Amino acid sequence: MTSKAEKTTKYIIETVAPIFTKQGFAGTSMRDLTEVTGLTKGALYGNFENKEALALAAFEYNSNLLLAAIDEQLNYEGTSLEKLFVLTQFYRNYDIFTKEMGGCPILKVGADAQYNNSLLAAAARETLKTVEGKIAVVLENGVNKSELKLPVTPLQFAKQLFTMLMGAVAMATITEDRKYLVNTVAYIDVLINREIKK
Repeated sequence: MTSKAEKTTKYIIETVAPIFTKQGFAGTSMRDLTEVTGLTKGALYGNFENKEALALAAFEYNSNLLLAAIDEQLNYEGTSLEKLFVLTQFYRNYDIFTKEMGGCPILKVGADAQYNNSLLAAAARETLKTVEGKIAVVLENGVNKSELKLPVTPLQFAKQLFTMLMGAVAMATITEDRKYLVNTVAYIDVLINREIKK
């Protein structure tokens, strides 16, 4: 059974996670957090040592949601090629998926924290590397089963694929035009069919 303190902690994290993603660590004040949660500063500090601990918990929450969604795509029952297309379909609607998170946690938190919070920046890099690793496993399995042919190692190809996806996410975010995302994903699908499909 979940205790009242655990419920409160969970409520705080879920409530503030989109605020930190949207406004960044430095751009989010304790007043913002008390307003959105309806709790006092003392209640927040009663559950978290400081603002940084709360921001890290919020990022971890969003990161876990994202990684679970990616796992769901890549655990699709099918060939490696089909798994890649399920993943690109997910990214075609990535902006919609991450909207409730305040945007893409990797992109927004990673860029925001780069020069003002080394722990958050490291957490974003770790999540990024985890996603690349998950894609690399699918690619490696595809090569081993003779479903795919790669011009480089699976990890290097995964990094390039993820770079293109995240670039599209960045452009769609900055311009507020989802065509950057949709069109890039369509191009990636063509590349996959042309370059690595056996």
